[in-house]
Amino acid sequence: MPESPYTVSDVMTHTAVAVGSEAPFKEIVELLDQWKVSAVPVLAGEGRVVGVVSEADLLAKEEFRDDADGPSERDPARRAKAGAVTAGELMSSPAVTVHADASVAEAARIMARRHVKRLPVVDAVGLLQGVVSRSDLLKVFLRPDGVIAEDVRHQVLGRLPVTESLTVRVSEGVVTLGGSLPDRSLVPVLARAVRAVEGVVDVRLDLTHR
Repeated sequence: MPESPYTVSDVMTHTAVAVGSEAPFKEIVELLDQWKVSAVPVLAGEGRVVGVVSEADLLAKEEFRDDADGPSERDPARRAKAGAVTAGELMSSPAVTVHADASVAEAARIMARRHVKRLPVVDAVGLLQGVVSRSDLLKVFLRPDGVIAEDVRHQVLGRLPVTESLTVRVSEGVVTLGGSLPDRSLVPVLARAVRAVEGVVDVRLDLTHR
């Protein structure tokens, strides 16, 4: 029911740190340390994202240090990364990406499903537009309680005439609805709609039924 959910473009970092496929191992480590990021996109041509090098990719070199010159039954793909010296050899490809107009919820689901901490944001042809991280997605929970309350009144209660007598209180992102409803069946619908408002941590219902 909320009319304009936050999108990736609302929270992403527009200035992204990236490397070319020939970037050397040590340069990548230095960039991660300098910019305090956990991964960097790898670009080709005019800025098309072809892969991502993460801390996990780089750590393969340390993981296999004790048997780098001998046979190993461990993951051959990981072992190949242990011998890599450039971004093109290290990167995970194809890159897991997201578009700027995707919802924050969609980006969060992609991160959880693909077990990544950061997503390159690309346009329709795969050119890098920015990066969105887990911490960026959490920015929606920094919205002031007063703003959240107003959104609940306007986007949810304002569209359901039978809820016009309900009260809204928000504390630390937790929304409490008070008052009475004419129909008990509206409760799950109402709770789901309020929970969809950006920044809502939880919904508590203090309702009576007429």
